[in-house]
Amino acid sequence: MRDGQSESKTGAHPNKMSNQNTSNKKGNPPVEKSDKRMTLPSRFHKEVHAHLSRNSQQTGPPLNLNESLSSGKGKPYNPQQVQGRIREILGKYSNGFWVSKLPQIYRELYKQDLPTEAIKDLETWTHICTVEKTCSSNPSELLLYPAKEQTTTSSPSPILNPNSTTAHAPTSNAPTDKPLHSPAQQRLPATHLTRSGSRSPRSPPSSSSSPSPPSSPATLSPDLKLKLEELLVKYSNGLWAHALPKLFQDTYKTKLPGHVLENLHLLSDICTVDYPMPDNPKRAILYRRSSTEGGGGEDENCNRRNSSTSEEELRVRQELGRRLSNHAVPSLQIPKEEYPSVLVVEATNTNGVILRYIGEGYSQAQESMEDEMREFYGLDQSSPTPLSSPCSGQLVAVRAEEEEEILRAQVCEVMSDKVKVYYVDHGFSEVISKTKVFELNEKFFKLPFQATKCKLAGLEPFCQEPAVLKKFEMMASGRILLAEILERGQTPLVVLYDTSQDDDVNINAACMKALQDKTLASPLQVNSAYMNVTVSSVCSDGTIYCQLPSRGLAKLNEILENIETYFHSQVTSEFLVSRPFCGKGCMARYKGKWSRVEITNLHGSRVLDILFIDMGVQASVEVFELREIPPLFLRDLMAIPPQAVKCCLADLVVSVGSWTPDAVQWLREKVLNITDCSMKVAKVDETKRCVYVHLFTDKNFHDPARSLNHQMAQSDLFKQQPDVFLTSHSPAKISTPSLSSKTSSTSDSSNGSPTSTSVPAKPHLRRALSGPRGSGGGNTTTTTTTTTTTTTTTPPETPSSPSPSLQLPPLLELPPAGNNIDVYVSVACHPGHFVLQPWRDMYKLVVLMGEMILYYNKTEEKPLNIEKNQIYAAKVENNWHRVLVKGVLTNGLVSVYELDYGKHELVSCTQLRPLIKEFRQLPFQGITAQLAGVKPRQWSEEASIVFRNHVEKKPLVAQLETIQEATNPWDRKMTVFLVDTSQEERDIWVHDIMAEFADEQ
Repeated sequence: MRDGQSESKTGAHPNKMSNQNTSNKKGNPPVEKSDKRMTLPSRFHKEVHAHLSRNSQQTGPPLNLNESLSSGKGKPYNPQQVQGRIREILGKYSNGFWVSKLPQIYRELYKQDLPTEAIKDLETWTHICTVEKTCSSNPSELLLYPAKEQTTTSSPSPILNPNSTTAHAPTSNAPTDKPLHSPAQQRLPATHLTRSGSRSPRSPPSSSSSPSPPSSPATLSPDLKLKLEELLVKYSNGLWAHALPKLFQDTYKTKLPGHVLENLHLLSDICTVDYPMPDNPKRAILYRRSSTEGGGGEDENCNRRNSSTSEEELRVRQELGRRLSNHAVPSLQIPKEEYPSVLVVEATNTNGVILRYIGEGYSQAQESMEDEMREFYGLDQSSPTPLSSPCSGQLVAVRAEEEEEILRAQVCEVMSDKVKVYYVDHGFSEVISKTKVFELNEKFFKLPFQATKCKLAGLEPFCQEPAVLKKFEMMASGRILLAEILERGQTPLVVLYDTSQDDDVNINAACMKALQDKTLASPLQVNSAYMNVTVSSVCSDGTIYCQLPSRGLAKLNEILENIETYFHSQVTSEFLVSRPFCGKGCMARYKGKWSRVEITNLHGSRVLDILFIDMGVQASVEVFELREIPPLFLRDLMAIPPQAVKCCLADLVVSVGSWTPDAVQWLREKVLNITDCSMKVAKVDETKRCVYVHLFTDKNFHDPARSLNHQMAQSDLFKQQPDVFLTSHSPAKISTPSLSSKTSSTSDSSNGSPTSTSVPAKPHLRRALSGPRGSGGGNTTTTTTTTTTTTTTTPPETPSSPSPSLQLPPLLELPPAGNNIDVYVSVACHPGHFVLQPWRDMYKLVVLMGEMILYYNKTEEKPLNIEKNQIYAAKVENNWHRVLVKGVLTNGLVSVYELDYGKHELVSCTQLRPLIKEFRQLPFQGITAQLAGVKPRQWSEEASIVFRNHVEKKPLVAQLETIQEATNPWDRKMTVFLVDTSQEERDIWVHDIMAEFADEQ
């Protein structure tokens, strides 16, 4: 799958070194688990065998935290008060944190120093907390966790509510919130630790260190605090402080008092303040403090607990549990990965889609159980006899009618000689003979019921709409899909994707489109001419988007005007978008007015790409710039198809994608901001969803010679100048700005968005990138929405070529040899070459990439002198990376090395930009390494694959053996031992595994 990033609040690095194994580099190689081929009842064989082998998910790691020890002042204290406060702190940081961090957190929250005696007493307070010793060489390094609770589970109802999924499935190696999580997005705010014994660089300043002017107000009014807390509730993954004034103004129609941003410490009782960019103390992220209330509060995944379960429903479940059996069936845990494979059974309501999880521990465990049941309830004489009098609600074993299978079921209705049963693992009902019903043996109560329910995100208002259900039945029922889990609740909130085709299909978005009234679409007929056409967007590949006069466009404009008036009259935070996802429809400003958009890609939870569906304009924005569509207008707005018609100019010898900047600029100057264009349709290409047209700037569409197509074909616009695209290979030769093609700032602004530089991208299943690499939690350096500006902001630094003396970031600090460091392996070729990223600063990289996305996406490409061995910003897929140019090819492609991730890529030279000073502060995060404990050799393909499977895209602990220093950051190299400490029973030393290949030649 493509990309995957998201944010959640979780705890420390998922790996921890056990005391007994850390000092010994001779570990035992892990026992490889055999892959058992999954089988299911034959009715599902085709789907499962077609898809099970695909979409294996890799879950990214939670971030770790590290701070130096702060000691409290020794004096008598109130143990009950301190215990209560520590319980509150652990309620927030439920995944644990370093004991050395506790004094600082305590001081920030309660404005008091934590008594030194309290730290000594922690280990005795087992009812409050659990203290765990680590493998660190520093014996004072301890980890603090909430006290282990003794919980009991009651028998759930397997039939009335097949979804027995619990709200939270804890895991030590993966966040439970989102797939392929970015480590930076899974940190405890303002807290950063590693589980290594080495001392890490100083963490960013906490809110307590933020300077405060002497004349600042001592407090904020309760009303102001309440409003700020309302805003922070909407953005559980954090909100940039600089976004507060505009957001506050838009929401409450009043200005935010100016002293708030200057005195962020005044917000300490409602939020935590984090400074992810130490070089820029004005950039702060605000995180709302977690509620410690019980009942229906929020859990650490920001999910409502028990919100969908009424007391009456709980009473019915408990009653059914007593009736079913004396044996309790455990609850079904939601898979750890964010994109599990699921088999969709059926849906009579999109708020309760019945499905089953596919994979180890789910369908494979069910297969093993049913094999055992088939043997236990065999046809020989010793097999159990049928139940004489089954009763409604009873759990039973059933010999299925169609096939000789034994399945678990629950009795729904008892008739004279037949019984209606619900197959609790398969999610459907059947009427069978009583002779096929047997008592369910106690050993078959161990596996949770596999049939469960989910809710489709975005379709809640239309959950029983016939058109929506019909579309879902056609696209999803009986098929294996991928489920993106947005919210882990009693009924998980998901987005389903069909990944069986070349392009991923968003099932939720497709079902929403079923509500569209096709009679409101723009009319299109071959050889027909249309006047009063508005060209809303000209993309850099030559694609244009047009609006044609139609009944749908008139209705759309009327509704948007009403929404504009409605938003002006509302003083509420209700319409802020708090849970964005791909395919979601919402509102954003376009040229100062609210317009419809669809979210096309997410870079973490704060930065995202959107498409203005009625203009064909793309933009990268921050989540606080979006608004929900008011329910009052939702149905009418959803009925109107997108009004942007994708067009290409017909009869041009140049193909789409080969346009020069001059040609794009010429066309923009001719057609943008003109409302009386006309066009004649030459061809409609349904497969590409594109209309080929002849475009005119007046109403003389009868004369082909007056078309813009003809004018462009006769011009020199498509005679590409080599100097525009190909530049010097030598650092000594620098081209002059005079060689650049003409570009104008009005081209971007008149296009509606400075980011509308390409054809709108296909929706991606994943968010920014795989692993931790492409998530952008950060924000733009400007405080205005890029899509609403009327002039393009001039970048603070836009040289035509990088200076040979370009200042590089400082070298990444590494602990001395012999120390441990938490790492993430971003690239693994073989034991002699892989790339590590230090865990401690990974969230800073996430913030940086978000900043780069918003900065570089707002302007068109400009001619740039590309020099070998120089650093630039380069766009790779949907993200901007800091890269080193390794070579410039004659076909316009450039070979680059991603300095933060260690990957080599080929990109178009038009996708490179100067790396401005702001993005040269954070040290490059990718470090080349080789494995210690094995002799260097030419590794076989088999050995390389084994190594890759064990380390790539995984959080590990690295024990530094040697560090080979170099002048350039990308030339440094480490020799390290790699240890996988995710297993509870033992640590796995990777060099022991690779020792099996020692005899290879």
